[in-house]
Order: sequence, then structure tokens, then C-alpha cells
Amino acid sequence: MNDRETRKQLIDMLTAPSAHLTFEKAIEKFTPEMQGRRLGGFPHTAWQILEHLRIAQWDILEFSRNPNHVSPDWPDGYWTKEGAPSDPKDWNKSAAAFIKNLNEMAALIEDPDNDLFEPFAHGDGQNLFREACVLAKHNSYHIGQLAALKKGLK
Repeated sequence: MNDRETRKQLIDMLTAPSAHLTFEKAIEKFTPEMQGRRLGGFPHTAWQILEHLRIAQWDILEFSRNPNHVSPDWPDGYWTKEGAPSDPKDWNKSAAAFIKNLNEMAALIEDPDNDLFEPFAHGDGQNLFREACVLAKHNSYHIGQLAALKKGLK
């Protein structure tokens, strides 16, 4: 597989609706009352999952492009304690920030000046290819949680 095709497939893993829902499809029709409601068996609300997706993706993006980035403390820095948005506009703001950062990660991957396999000087052997795969797996898992939670809350 050539470099261009590898980059395309990584971006598809992050954005294309192949084996799973897209982020946009998973979050649509989450009413404000559903965003903060708990469902038996689920440890988090939809709002907490959305914020976790946003924060974790931002962290992976920043780690991938900024050698001075400092990650939040685990796990507290990655999960909001608030069960629901404090302002009804916060859901859309969080979703927009997630999409913006997803597009920025795709641009980072797409840029041929960024070597996919060169270890970051600031990491422990991580590279852009690995971070893209980690992000794709992480997002897929939590997007699936949102889809299941939405189904259960209806």
C-alpha cells in the first residue's frame, strides 16, 4: 500500500460510515432531556460521553502536533463530573469542537510532510499512524456507546 492510500484509509477509519455510525449520526436527536439522563447499566450520561470524546480527541490531536502539550490527569481530566450541560448550547458547542478537532487530525494525517511512522521526539515511540489508530478505536467505542444509550433512552 502506498503512502497516499495509507493516509486515505486512516482518514476513512476516523470519518467514514463503514462498520459503524458516524459521530454526527450518533449525536443527532439527543434531546436536551436525554443528554443528561442516566440509564440503568450505563456509568455515564450522553453528555459525559460526548465531553469525554471531545477531550480525549483534543488530547490525542495536540500530542500529535505539539511537542509541548501536557495531557490532562487521568482519569479526572478526561471525564466531566457534570451529568448534563449547564447551558443548552453546550451540547452543540462540544459537538462542533469535536468535529473541528477531527478535521484537524484528518488534515494532519493527510499532509505528506508529516511522516506517519516517524516516532515523535517527545513521546515514547508513538507516531502519527499509531495515534490515528488509537483515536479511531477510541472514537468508535464511545460513539457506539452513544448510539446504544440513545436507543435505551427513547
